[in-house]
Amino acid sequence: MDRKKLVLLLGALVIAIGTALAARSMFAGASAPQAEAAAPVPQGPKVLVAQRALETGTIITADAIGFQMWPEELVKDAYFLDGESDITKLLGTVVRFPITAGEPVTQGSLVSPGDSGFLAAALGPGMRAVTVPVSAKTGVAGFVFPGDRVDLVLTQSVSGDDGQALKASETILRNLRVLATDQSTTTEKVEGNTVVRAFRTVTLEVTPKIAEKVAVAQTIGTLSLSLRSIADNQSELDRALAAGDIKIPDDATPEEEEKLLRQAMARPLDQGSTYVTGGDVSRFQRSSMPATGPVSAPQPSMGPVVSGDPAPPVRSGPTVRVTRGKATEEVPVEKN
Repeated sequence: MDRKKLVLLLGALVIAIGTALAARSMFAGASAPQAEAAAPVPQGPKVLVAQRALETGTIITADAIGFQMWPEELVKDAYFLDGESDITKLLGTVVRFPITAGEPVTQGSLVSPGDSGFLAAALGPGMRAVTVPVSAKTGVAGFVFPGDRVDLVLTQSVSGDDGQALKASETILRNLRVLATDQSTTTEKVEGNTVVRAFRTVTLEVTPKIAEKVAVAQTIGTLSLSLRSIADNQSELDRALAAGDIKIPDDATPEEEEKLLRQAMARPLDQGSTYVTGGDVSRFQRSSMPATGPVSAPQPSMGPVVSGDPAPPVRSGPTVRVTRGKATEEVPVEKN
């Protein structure tokens, strides 16, 4: 092999090796993860924001609001700032305007107890407030607080002519929101513990029709509260969805769907009531309505009566009915 061919072969070999190294470097660089700059942490004070969507009339609780870092240039005078505002003083206030999740809570969006229009702001659209008297026995011994949901039970006694009354208890209304106990719309706490106290009245959120039923029920018998479990609302919502009572549009956004479900869970119910009578509790009590009208005992027939004849005398004792042809008469049986 001459010298010229040897030089060309070596040159081609060098070029091939260089190309292979360059390709390897290029593919290795493409597969390596690219370092991204970390998102800058917003600097600024902490402002009070809504932890979840708060509809108009929502009573503020500890899990509804919280402080969050906020850009300093976007902070407004109406915001509640950490270190300058006491969040415990906002518990029990009512949302005046809707607040979305993560939106700052402004001072004008909350109404405090005692302020003008506080109770009206606590009511949902189209709802009314009614107050019913309770005692320690009928008010769950004071373990009912503003924001809880209760059922309303009516206990009554129906008198009859036989001297024995019908005792009955009936759940007439369900899923009513408690707005206030006595004149308090907040839960009192001492050293972090909730104070349980007896109260004489409870203010409930109802529809106009239910308000009329409550007014009549107070004149019929005794009203008692039955505290509902938090899980009851979800189970009843599932049943309503399965039965088709709640219609959700196909094109509804997640926010609209969530709003419809919240409204359905907060709706008072005045259908599907249940009842128990005294006969269900004790065998010595009646289980049906007593007779309420005069009952006349049947008088024994004394034979055919001809128009114009005097009324036959009333006889007592056993009788025998004797038929002769078309005439039938009752003949007294004389004792031997």
